[in-house]
Amino acid sequence: MRIRPLTVFLAATLPALLVGCGYSQEEWDQKVRENESLRNQLAAQRQAHKKCESDYADSLSDIEDLKKKLKERGINIENLSAKLDEERKALEEYRRRAEQLDQIRKRFDLLRSKLQKLTQLGLKVAVRDNRMVIQLPGDVLFDSGKDKLKKEGEDILKQVAEVVKNDSDLKNREFQVAGHTDSKPLKGGEFKDNWGLSAMRARSVLIYLTSGAQGGLDPKNWSAAGYAETDPVAGNDSDDGRTKNRRVELVVLPNVEEMLNLNSLAQ
Repeated sequence: MRIRPLTVFLAATLPALLVGCGYSQEEWDQKVRENESLRNQLAAQRQAHKKCESDYADSLSDIEDLKKKLKERGINIENLSAKLDEERKALEEYRRRAEQLDQIRKRFDLLRSKLQKLTQLGLKVAVRDNRMVIQLPGDVLFDSGKDKLKKEGEDILKQVAEVVKNDSDLKNREFQVAGHTDSKPLKGGEFKDNWGLSAMRARSVLIYLTSGAQGGLDPKNWSAAGYAETDPVAGNDSDDGRTKNRRVELVVLPNVEEMLNLNSLAQ
């Protein structure tokens, strides 16, 4: 092979020139080796990049083949993804409603605990129709067929009022006084029927609880209603059942927040 004169000249003179520029032969050789290493690394990176591009193209091809096979079996990937998204949204909505229900349950549990003092008076605290109810026995409050409170009934109501007044939460809640009777028809008298008797008994309890000289509760938070025999808690075919149905209830009305939460749960 013929070596050109210029090549021979450079090969012979370049090291000398570099030495003259401040580089030793050893430094020059090191730079040459570093340059060669960098060229090898660059070549390896290019090769790896080329393989990645090839693998990516193969993966795309595999995905398209899989979609085609699924479509042939009646499975649409887009529809499947949409369904999974809907199920995730439904699960999130379920969790949200479960949290709301748990919050409502905690509020009712707290309310029940506040009313436990009333059970020490022989009263019954229960949940009916999603409302907290304090049941006052009618025969303790009133004589048969009457709407005037007995002394024993006034004593009980005074203690109830004290429990409500001494709790800041209960004091600001809204209550309804609900009068109830058994199913025996009322024979004459000033009330004419069980509707009149139940309504007037509820009124008597309401007046006592909201009177400044007696119960002292805020009348803006109280209302009264008579239900006659339409909402029994026991059968009217026995003396014991009729006794349970003759009652006055103090119903704790749900506040606006509780009503909104309950409505959303009912949807």
